[in-house]
Amino acid sequence: MEKILVTGANGMLGQDLCPILEDNGYEVIETDISNLDITNAGQVKSVLENNKPDIVIHCAAYTNVDKAEEDLQTAELINVTGTENIAEVCGKSGITMVYISTDYVFDGTKNSPYKPDDRTNPINNYGMTKYEGEEAVRSLCEKYYIARTSWLYGHHGKNFVETMLNLADKPEIKVVDDQIGCPTWTVELANGIVKLLSKPYGTYHVCGSGSTSWYGFAKEIFVQSGMKVNLLPCTTSEFPRPAKRPKYSVMGNNGICRNWQAALKDYLSLRNN
Repeated sequence: MEKILVTGANGMLGQDLCPILEDNGYEVIETDISNLDITNAGQVKSVLENNKPDIVIHCAAYTNVDKAEEDLQTAELINVTGTENIAEVCGKSGITMVYISTDYVFDGTKNSPYKPDDRTNPINNYGMTKYEGEEAVRSLCEKYYIARTSWLYGHHGKNFVETMLNLADKPEIKVVDDQIGCPTWTVELANGIVKLLSKPYGTYHVCGSGSTSWYGFAKEIFVQSGMKVNLLPCTTSEFPRPAKRPKYSVMGNNGICRNWQAALKDYLSLRNN
């Protein structure tokens, strides 16, 4: 039985990923900040050498996009240095590394879905640190998968779906309609990662199929939930945020994940059980 060590196992993705890996016959070693500080190179080395995993899936990350604009130092420490520490041990020990990256490595100026080998050009600090993490994995590991995902939501963390449902009783809700991307359920991403493990090494897009705006995503959430709300589209400029977002970050996933609406339906039905 292959052994997989997961970093960030208590996070939104990790909590769905670990049981799915076990269901697929892997032995899973769960780590989080309490037993593995990825920014501590010595600790990373000893934990990986003691556990001897065949694969490391690196989910631990600094994910607060707006806060990264004012606290680049912490974002770099976790997303770049932390990733370098893992990649270095994986590379030297011949361990396969899976690195979770983001659509925010792209600048959003394209008008057709991004392919894995398209030029990256992050326009915010978060995207830059995740891109630098990708580069560390590519330079330090021979056996690696980079899994770029986008607009992630799941039952085990704060996310857009829950935010919208919590706002449903407001007199009106305004949602940005000029940023286009691919909503992705953590369960879809987890299943996509399992599929990657039988593919050739390299960079992949593991996100919901199809695309929509945040407004379109919100509309679908309320339609599927059977809720009548006063939902209005607005522009990014009406809702300025510290971090710039790409206008168009749709990624082609080559069928790795299902249609985003179908995944949302399953998320909502599980949520209501």
